[in-house]
Amino acid sequence: MAAVMIGVGPHKATHTAVAVSAAEEPLGELQVRACAAQAERLLAWAAAWSQRTWAVEGAGGLGHLLAQQLLAAGERVLDVPPRLGARVRLLAAGDVNKNDPSDARSVAVAALRSPGVAEVRPDDHAAVLKIWSKRYRDLGRTRTQVVCRLHAVLCDLVPGGVSRPIYASRAARILQQITPADAVAAARCELAAAFAEDLRRIDAQTRGTRKKLAAAVAATGTSLTRLSGVGPVIAAAVIGDVRDVSRFPGRDHFAACDGTAPIEVSSGPRKIYRLSRRGNRRLNHAIHMAAVTQIHHRHSDGRACYDKKLAEGKTPKEALRALKRQVSNAIFACLQAGARRAAARAKGPGGQQGNDSVAARPDCTPGTGSSDKPLPGPATTLRPRPAPRRQGQPGRSDPPRSVTSPAGPGAKPAIPRSLPSCRRRRCRSRWSARSEARTNDPERRQDDGHTRPRGRPRVKVRS
Repeated sequence: MAAVMIGVGPHKATHTAVAVSAAEEPLGELQVRACAAQAERLLAWAAAWSQRTWAVEGAGGLGHLLAQQLLAAGERVLDVPPRLGARVRLLAAGDVNKNDPSDARSVAVAALRSPGVAEVRPDDHAAVLKIWSKRYRDLGRTRTQVVCRLHAVLCDLVPGGVSRPIYASRAARILQQITPADAVAAARCELAAAFAEDLRRIDAQTRGTRKKLAAAVAATGTSLTRLSGVGPVIAAAVIGDVRDVSRFPGRDHFAACDGTAPIEVSSGPRKIYRLSRRGNRRLNHAIHMAAVTQIHHRHSDGRACYDKKLAEGKTPKEALRALKRQVSNAIFACLQAGARRAAARAKGPGGQQGNDSVAARPDCTPGTGSSDKPLPGPATTLRPRPAPRRQGQPGRSDPPRSVTSPAGPGAKPAIPRSLPSCRRRRCRSRWSARSEARTNDPERRQDDGHTRPRGRPRVKVRS
């Protein structure tokens, strides 16, 4: 039989399904109530088409439960964005009515015409991160609303209001200093106390959600938290929205998804690129917060990249956009490294599942070109940069030297690189002390290739 695409328009109370053939001809239509038997009724109706594929509009929204039920039944399910179905309905020839069957047919046609429609996957640990990340965002918005209402009430009780950021403890101290003069002021004090109690409760819930986020991110084993400016909250938002990084062919596609890549609006010989407002805005906000955090730390590599763009004549906003693109590249590299480690754990060297004896490949940042340098990866250091060394002084980048002259009979072996860093530093400090003692002692002063007698001029012999 010919392949059949079944478009589903999910709603809160009902679900409408329309089956179309490969030639976009309607084959059937069904509307079911949203209930416990919704998936069974749809499967019984679609049993006449053995080669079928389901296209659910917004499988991450209202259609999430139905899509997961169909997926658990062994069906192939596609996730069609609502905007894609709306474009099909807009470009349809003739007058098209806006109703549930028309929407379901547009979803099916969009799935047939668009080869890049994503396939629905079963919920995994990334869905857990997405749930708690959304909870954290909702608590932040609720806290902002409560703080604004508390400020508005305090403006009626305190002349000039409260200028500094307000917390539950500070609001309680302010209310203790207020003596209501009448019943209206007493009602306002009581309302402000209720807002302060709500603020205290929301802060406790936010701390608990942050702990759950940190534990869920640690369970993934990701290296995102090693990047400067990326904590458990940002890492959870990134992993929850990206889920499978293998769906991006490269870092440019990932940048287009998160909105850090500019869009081209060229015409003829004029080549113009503008700021992109497309992509996943939650992912873009997470990258923005990571970039702003790096800018606030003056010793970070992100701040160095930001200052470099400013020195090139870019505005602060343009420099921030350039830094966000470098942060996007670094996040993509970490996600790829995590996917490789997960694949190595799932499949051992002998082809057996669950062999963890393979050493994980270290994280790395993507390769750089002459004009595209991504932000260097993991954590940065706050130590000051070392002073430039003079020629002849030992350092970490110098090759290992022996304590005495290599040509002498009492030559000692070079400092082995296998020693720990602390022992190598002690060996170098001993080398420096012995060299200084040999140089300052006139009897032991020799021209052994490392030191020379003081006062002896450098003479160039001409042939």
